[in-house]
Amino acid sequence: MTPKTKETKALDKLLIEVKSLAKRYRALTGRPLGVTGEVAEVSAIRALGLELAEVRQSGYDAIRRKGARVERLQIKGRCILNPKRSGRIGAIKLDHSWHAVLLVLLDEDLDLLVIYEAKRRVVEKALKKPGSKARNERGALSISQFKSMGTPIWKRRDIKP
Repeated sequence: MTPKTKETKALDKLLIEVKSLAKRYRALTGRPLGVTGEVAEVSAIRALGLELAEVRQSGYDAIRRKGARVERLQIKGRCILNPKRSGRIGAIKLDHSWHAVLLVLLDEDLDLLVIYEAKRRVVEKALKKPGSKARNERGALSISQFKSMGTPIWKRRDIKP
């Protein structure tokens, strides 16, 4: 394990504050604060040893290096308040270059629960399947659809299979 840098420690402290603020905001308003995506990205990058892509990079959020191979990854994050309700993940854009999508599920405290991965060809096939305007035109999949086509690649230890 690599030692924490000054910047990493500062980011850890900031994330604790952001999560606390988001939880308090939800308790007061019943609405999310809108930081789930950023928390999900940082959580995935840390858990999987990825590199954060440049800000506003079209089509992907992180980079995974496998030897000389570089994979571009979209990261979609959702906070799961009620495990019985599925919900949808954010739009997946097919018009950009990327290799896979990571679905990062967070608990009510915005702590990492599980990360699913689906390769581009599988996601593209699902999005182009006839029948759903949300899926076909907006690139939206439900969490349960994504989970059924993806593979869990990271799971919190207290989560049952």
